[in-house]
Amino acid sequence: MASKLDRAGRYVQQAAGYKAFIPAPLPPDPPLVIDEDFVSLLSSADLAVGRLDGIAQTLPDPDLFVAMYVRQEAVLSSQIEGTQSTLDDVLAFELDAASSRDLPPDVSDIVSYVRAMNYGLDRLTTLPFSLRLIREIHGKLLLDGRGSERSPGEFRRSQNWIGPANTLLSRAQFVPPPVAEMNEALGNFERFLHERGKLPILVHCGLAHAQFETIHPFLDGNGRVGRLLMTFLLCHEKVLQRPLLYLSNFLKQNRSEYYDRLMAVRTDGDWEGWLRFFLRGVAETADEATTTARSIIALRDRHRAMLQEHQVGVHGLRTLDILFEWPLINVNFLRVRLNVSFATANAVVDRMQRLGMLEEITGGQRNRRFRYTPYLAFFGGAVV
Repeated sequence: MASKLDRAGRYVQQAAGYKAFIPAPLPPDPPLVIDEDFVSLLSSADLAVGRLDGIAQTLPDPDLFVAMYVRQEAVLSSQIEGTQSTLDDVLAFELDAASSRDLPPDVSDIVSYVRAMNYGLDRLTTLPFSLRLIREIHGKLLLDGRGSERSPGEFRRSQNWIGPANTLLSRAQFVPPPVAEMNEALGNFERFLHERGKLPILVHCGLAHAQFETIHPFLDGNGRVGRLLMTFLLCHEKVLQRPLLYLSNFLKQNRSEYYDRLMAVRTDGDWEGWLRFFLRGVAETADEATTTARSIIALRDRHRAMLQEHQVGVHGLRTLDILFEWPLINVNFLRVRLNVSFATANAVVDRMQRLGMLEEITGGQRNRRFRYTPYLAFFGGAVV
């Protein structure tokens, strides 16, 4: 049995003069200490996730709302890595990429993240959760933009390290395992994904995320892929029927503690401290997502009633449904989606703008864009 100090792994001196961390296989040995505080946190997190999954079943069309949660997660996870683009930037890019020259150049990183997440969720229906799926997701994530030259879809074949920009290997904050040991650790990691034993799924998920970040198997994109894995695991295990739980906002707000907890696992074997932090994040995030979902349902009901009261017609109701998936539109986009004339689409937009549902954000007479501001406010994309 390993000591608690090195149960997460150990630092090993390398011939080049630095120490690399070689992770121990999961689950931890000695086993996790499950005290009353831990049980309470786990119970709160389980209940919060259950409430979120339950409220998701009451959404009129859950897939419409999932699209916005996915975009929000892509923005927040990418911002942890230093991107500056916002949710509004992503929506503008999606609406008309050809007119996006004024947007931050890193908006393509977030669009790639959305693509990778949607691809992974689709593949989970046909492919077991595996190293192959992780590589495929990474390939989609780094297909364009930042990191595209750093072996997308391939595990690294050279040493990497973590530290400030331009930090030398000898001064790195953390050095993951060398390639040979990394490949062995990845094999152990995949077995753990498939054989969690009696571990609660949220504990299994928290352990897996920390272990993936410690192995750091890619030259770039490890943080973004690691955060995606948490949601994929919960959906794969049927804990969530829809991918509505994302921790990036919690991790961004508690970034220092997030990194400190991961390092404490490696240096002190403190799996319990990391898992307590992780479970607190799950509970808080699930509660916030549940509140958001309830607010979305109320907003939809209120705006449907307004459209019917003011006799905007069936095109108005269909436009409202479109806005829950595409909350930034122009008249031509709506014309195509409704399959109506430009004049008809323009009349619907004008009526909804007069009712306070749509906000014109360009201030011009041509190429006007309209934002569903009350809805975007729930995702940090605008302020009501």
